[in-house]
Amino acid sequence: MDLCPCGSGGAYEACCGALIETAKPAPTAEAVMRARYSAFVKQELEYLHDSLHPEHRDDYDPAATQRWARTAQWVGLEIVATDAGGTGDDEGTVEFIASYRDGGATHAHREIGRFSRHEGIWYYTNGDMVTPGTVRHSGPKVGRNDPCPCGSGRKYKKCCG
Repeated sequence: MDLCPCGSGGAYEACCGALIETAKPAPTAEAVMRARYSAFVKQELEYLHDSLHPEHRDDYDPAATQRWARTAQWVGLEIVATDAGGTGDDEGTVEFIASYRDGGATHAHREIGRFSRHEGIWYYTNGDMVTPGTVRHSGPKVGRNDPCPCGSGRKYKKCCG
């Protein structure tokens, strides 16, 4: 059995393969997201185009999509959260992390993808990258001549400062 790359644990043919290879409409926005990830893994570029909302295909770059799909080694998909996008909805979002290796480094593409139903079929419309939040130090500020907080016993300016 060929496991589906989307991480569902099911067989590819019964999971995303059914959506990609038979053009069966996805029942939810999350199903489209999982199938799009699997299409990147399997290099099913036609599905990546066809699963884009018809009104959002103007800036689709097939060469760049093909390059990314072929050069990346896809590691896994994590669905972080979904909002709406069910069988009774017309719009929804899926926050996901698609991990891949490229150039010897592992990367995480984290996005909140937006999906909408058009003529009864779910499509990906666009998305926003999720960036890590700024971490602010909340403790007291260490002065240059204070002992270094790392515990070395040296002054901060001569150690970690």
